[in-house]
Amino acid sequence: MMEPPPGKPSFLRNILVRVFLFCLVVIGFRFAYLITLRGESCDFGDFCFFSLPENLNIVSGIGQITSSAVVVNDVVALSSPAKPSHRDLYASENFQKAVMTYSSIFQDLMAEGFLSVDSKSLCVDTPVGDDVYALKEIGVSDTIGIYKKAYKPLVISGQAIQQPFDDNTFDFVFSGAGGLDKSAKPARFAAEIGRTLKPEGFLVVHTASKDTYSFNSFLDLFNCCKFIRSRDIDGIDSSMPNIREIVMKKEGEFFAHELIEPKGDSDTKCSLPGYKQELIHKAEPLITEEPLKPWITLKKNIKNIKYLPSMADINFKPRYVYVDVGARSYGSSIVSWFKKQYPKQNKTFDIFAIEADKTFHEEYGIKKGVTLLPYAAWVRNETLFFEINQDPGHKNVSKGRGMGRIQPLQDSANLDSDVDKIQGFDFAKWLKNTVSEKDYVVMKMDVEGTEFELIPRLFETGAICLIDEIFLECHYNRWQKCCPGERTSKYEKTYEQCLELFTSLRQSGVLVHQWW
Repeated sequence: MMEPPPGKPSFLRNILVRVFLFCLVVIGFRFAYLITLRGESCDFGDFCFFSLPENLNIVSGIGQITSSAVVVNDVVALSSPAKPSHRDLYASENFQKAVMTYSSIFQDLMAEGFLSVDSKSLCVDTPVGDDVYALKEIGVSDTIGIYKKAYKPLVISGQAIQQPFDDNTFDFVFSGAGGLDKSAKPARFAAEIGRTLKPEGFLVVHTASKDTYSFNSFLDLFNCCKFIRSRDIDGIDSSMPNIREIVMKKEGEFFAHELIEPKGDSDTKCSLPGYKQELIHKAEPLITEEPLKPWITLKKNIKNIKYLPSMADINFKPRYVYVDVGARSYGSSIVSWFKKQYPKQNKTFDIFAIEADKTFHEEYGIKKGVTLLPYAAWVRNETLFFEINQDPGHKNVSKGRGMGRIQPLQDSANLDSDVDKIQGFDFAKWLKNTVSEKDYVVMKMDVEGTEFELIPRLFETGAICLIDEIFLECHYNRWQKCCPGERTSKYEKTYEQCLELFTSLRQSGVLVHQWW
């Protein structure tokens, strides 16, 4: 009896093996694409092939959220990787507690008319969509969340600062869990919400910031919307135990470019708002009696300074800017004081160093994050003479450099020291072209007596209102450290005139500190 030729079964077997291996490769590539490139999860919903039912079947009774709250294809569930599933998350105590809290909050908003079951709603920066779940639970079915990594079906991939939606899409936008507080780009955050929120739509933000200063910064940031109301409520967990809930309503069309507009060449005078003036009452008192040893007294006074960020929350600013006028070397005050000691509340500041002395210019060329203006801050654009310091307290000329006076050309005959010709620029005008009222601006000014020209110019142009906090060294005929009983002849102003300058600034609502 003849046996069948062995080649045919072997051929079929090879084909089946190849098909099987090809399927494994396809599955592997599909999985890698979703996880690595799209940042999505394949543990639930569509193991990368099958689509999840669009409707969530939410059970009644918020206090008992079970795994049946979301309908899942059984075939899909069997294919899930061995990590905590969506079912486990939805049944967890923390998730249930969050949904219960959010549901109560949203029901209050419904009762006030800010939200309805017909509202097309968006929750921004929501990692797992507990707020989305709560909205669906109370009947707001047309709701979606966005986060940098998707968590389907509740959350799709997207960012608050770059939303994947058309203009005027949503009736209701919610930002919870202090999402705006944590944003590194609050201006773009606000602009995108203003873009995607419909006219007459409502925005609700939960923030941990509760002081008057930050509240006014928030209102400035969302100039797309009208303030409706705020209230203080309990937080969801210990990470944010107390919450300020702010409700805003969008009025008319909004254009993102309207958010930040420096004043430019406008010379309109300004008035400082009352909430800034309130900070003056909390600041350290001025030293009213002239110190006999100013190099000791003023240095010790640094410990008494009450920085603005220690009195208020500086959240919700489009930009954070530090301007060092008379910066000298990079390590002089930028590093030794501002970078190390100023309480920046984890904000990243744009730093501008204004220094006319070319001796210090080269080192700034290799420093990142600092913009050097190699000119002298002045009241107009003109050529000046810069005096190299020959004061007895600075016998070493190299150490004295950067601590000299500036004079216009016609007054240069009064200088009896070595001089350099430098370029002065209209500092007030530059400031108005560089920052806006919505920015947070800190300034240190050490200009060897020129403050008596610069400060009045800042008031005259209204640029003073762009500055949130000033650290000012006022130069006067102080007692000399080197020569007991002798005053320096370098400066004509008296301590009383310096005190008048500080007092006038504070009376005008400018938070100024005596610097040394």
